[in-house]
Amino acid sequence: MASRVVKVGSAQGLHARPATLISQAAAEAGSTVTLGRPGDEGVDAASVLLLMTLGVGNGEEVEIVTDDEALLEKIVELVETDLDAEDA
Repeated sequence: MASRVVKVGSAQGLHARPATLISQAAAEAGSTVTLGRPGDEGVDAASVLLLMTLGVGNGEEVEIVTDDEALLEKIVELVETDLDAEDA
């Protein structure tokens, strides 16, 4: 399994818009992806609701785990990007 710890870039944290974009990418890939605070058990990243229940804010660290390296890079990029920005 590949994993990476990254900081949340969205200005408002993992609320509805970023959680939706991340969950769509995870669901479309067909591989299991978990996301959570480092040291905690992650949640299924394909679930918008589970991502939002983490209550992760801007600048907080999350750990992303999957067995698909390309998918890991895609999810890392989404998490690190300010998806609240107008041009995101």
